[in-house]
Amino acid sequence: MVNNRNNTQTNQAGMLYRHGDVLLRRIASLPVGAQKSVGATLAHGELTGHSHRIQQSQSHAVQLWVNGNDLFLEVKEPTATLVHEEHRAIELPQGLYRVWRQREYRPEAYVEVAD
Repeated sequence: MVNNRNNTQTNQAGMLYRHGDVLLRRIASLPVGAQKSVGATLAHGELTGHSHRIQQSQSHAVQLWVNGNDLFLEVKEPTATLVHEEHRAIELPQGLYRVWRQREYRPEAYVEVAD
């Protein structure tokens, strides 16, 4: 029998979480120069008005960070719930995450997917 106690995936950098057109990757540390940002919304829906966000009652449990155009999420409590009206909620364990919006290719440029 293998002891997996020290090999839990939720504590490993590189773990991926997909929530609709948002992708989160667990990271070990924030980049140098990252600045605090306000709110708990990871992506606003341009078409529907829906957004990928940390559940309102848990907004104190997270901190957003920006570094240039890159967005990062710090979950400070044991878990935080990521919600969106069109997707099932997911639980994110405590830690640091890099956040990406899905992009699509167009001949003139890559553009973020409009929700």
